[in-house]
Amino acid sequence: MKKNIIAVSIFAVLALTSCGKSDSSSSSEAASSTAEITSAEDVTAGSEADAEDAPELESTEHKTAPQQEVGYEGMTEVKASALNDGEYHIDVDSSSSMFKIADCVLKVSGDEMTADIIINSKSYDNLFMGTGDDASKADASELIPYTENEEGQSVFTVPVEALDCEVQCASLSAKKQEWYDRTLVFRADSLPDEAFAESRYSTAADLGLSDGEYKVEVTLEGGSGKAYVESPAKLTVKDGKAEAELIWSSNKYDYMVVGDEKYLPVSTDEKSVFVIPVTGFGYKMPVSADTTAMSTPHEIEYTLYFDPETIE
Repeated sequence: MKKNIIAVSIFAVLALTSCGKSDSSSSSEAASSTAEITSAEDVTAGSEADAEDAPELESTEHKTAPQQEVGYEGMTEVKASALNDGEYHIDVDSSSSMFKIADCVLKVSGDEMTADIIINSKSYDNLFMGTGDDASKADASELIPYTENEEGQSVFTVPVEALDCEVQCASLSAKKQEWYDRTLVFRADSLPDEAFAESRYSTAADLGLSDGEYKVEVTLEGGSGKAYVESPAKLTVKDGKAEAELIWSSNKYDYMVVGDEKYLPVSTDEKSVFVIPVTGFGYKMPVSADTTAMSTPHEIEYTLYFDPETIE
């Protein structure tokens, strides 16, 4: 019990810190990176081992867990009509670190989508796509029970109206028989290219770029919003493939991840400089960057937008 109380205390302190970060500012890169880390989900990873058994915190209206940010700035809804029929593993953001999703399989058929949300524990009896208040008043037929897969995991099959938008979901605690509110985002940017009916972006070949060096305006989003990359960036096209030189606002980034590949900096003298492939132009390309601004490194998710209209 003592261990559980400590875990909840840590979550509460982190949630308060995250809520207050937008009101403070600092001119130093270290403070900027610290603010980003505060907003990153990784900061709670070491405390989540006992989260499923820890008591959830109570608000004045509903039961709720410490909240964390979901989705990303500038999200645009993605409907089933934009996707090809099939089954795809998809990332899901959860506003509660206690509601830990081990995996999720999105199923697309025509104009309808469902998702199998897979949870390792048996901490929840039912889900409800809505608020806890609505769930407590709903008919039993509207509740979503779990099935058990071959690995002994709980599988909740839920309807999905759209990706890249905030969805309300309530979960019924098996232990307390109380509803807890969550906000979920099914991340379209985690889907493979073949899931989309039309290409999400333009390639160097699509834009008719011959081999050579160019400049392109690039916008970074994610983290606390304080970090940035210099723009325009140097763009190199070779054999029809594009690479960009990214110069970060500090030298505290020791690697980046694009797709499944890790990239090390070519320089960290004054600022972290990377050369990474450009998956495509005209869309928010998901990447991750690891910061060493604190004693423990943290990998933070970002998006990069390479504007095809600015290439020169």
